[in-house]
Amino acid sequence: MTKVLIDCDPGIDDALALALAAGSPSLEIVGITTVGGNVDLSMTTANALALREFLDLGDVPVTPGSAGALLPQTVRAAHVHGESGLGGAVLPAPVRDVSAGHAVDFIIDALKAAPGEITLIAVGPLTNIALAVRREPRIVEWARDLVIMGGSYTRGNHNPAAEFNMLADPEAAAIVFAAGWTVKQLGLDVTLSAVVTSAVLDRMRPLGRLSELLVPAAQFYGMVTAEGGPAIHDACAVAYVLDPSLFAAVPAVVNVETAGTYTRGMTVTDFKVADRRPNALVTTSLDVKRFWDLVLGAYEGLAARLG
Repeated sequence: MTKVLIDCDPGIDDALALALAAGSPSLEIVGITTVGGNVDLSMTTANALALREFLDLGDVPVTPGSAGALLPQTVRAAHVHGESGLGGAVLPAPVRDVSAGHAVDFIIDALKAAPGEITLIAVGPLTNIALAVRREPRIVEWARDLVIMGGSYTRGNHNPAAEFNMLADPEAAAIVFAAGWTVKQLGLDVTLSAVVTSAVLDRMRPLGRLSELLVPAAQFYGMVTAEGGPAIHDACAVAYVLDPSLFAAVPAVVNVETAGTYTRGMTVTDFKVADRRPNALVTTSLDVKRFWDLVLGAYEGLAARLG
């Protein structure tokens, strides 16, 4: 079992990533922490609570974190994910509430209690992770790994230079990349190939109760055709933890632009490392067929359990 702590901002693709984790017997989810991102913190937290119950995650703690970025700014993506954050999916209201405390403290305490055992998976703005690093720099040593969805070495999606998670809090991203660990980075360069096609959607439709989340979420932010459709970006980070061999990856030095007029939030990636220590392992390609075999297999197993 690989222990994972998932920091997220649900979010359609966050929901699909959590479903992948929930359907993967080799993962133990030790906690879910939330951050303001795709929608406001109150909504990302409510969505995480609803997903915990819908996906039958038991007593996995859900702990809310940072409502906004380190510097005063607000970047949201409700125009992509819908006002609720979950697109066309409507889940039952959660019965259980959040855990006491703040996500930053939960992250620090969890890693301290199990050094070398827990992989952090961050699929939203990196505010919580940056604050945890600043408060307790030793988490860099305590974490088994840090895997993120964010950035790009080519171009952005929220604007020509920046991917959404990086643009939502560039200062936090800069802190995380400079913290001393090797960030496993799943950027747009690979996640945009993880697209829902009509064949993928056809395998989601028979999945009972789980299809009530998967199908409307997968279709909400793009037309699905035989050739392509919307990408489920965040699921790539979970897939990387499950099977890194799905991806080609290259060591790199990544810096996050925090001051550029047109390039704020850009992940400036240098693959010519020379004698410098790489601070990232940047994924460059994805075996799409094997990715979907993994994801849909996990969904089918979860659907059998949920009914």
